[in-house]
Amino acid sequence: MTTAAVTEDQILLKITEYVGKTFLDETEESSELTESTPLLQLGILNSRNTGRLLAYIYEEFGITVPPTQITGKHFANLASITALVAELHGA
Repeated sequence: MTTAAVTEDQILLKITEYVGKTFLDETEESSELTESTPLLQLGILNSRNTGRLLAYIYEEFGITVPPTQITGKHFANLASITALVAELHGA
């Protein structure tokens, strides 16, 4: 759990690395993963993977995402996840 202030760029980097390593197999091009990749539309984030990502966000950033914030809008892509984590981290 990180206690020091983190920037949105650092959050994006950590979440991108996690999603690439955890949810994309070696045959997929995780290097093509961008902040606008549609994670839900491509099936990268499903209910199980979203749960794993929420656990990672808690472990890495010390943030519990409220159930009301676990929506398609907030988990559509890496940019929206980063914005949510940054907002909750600052709160």
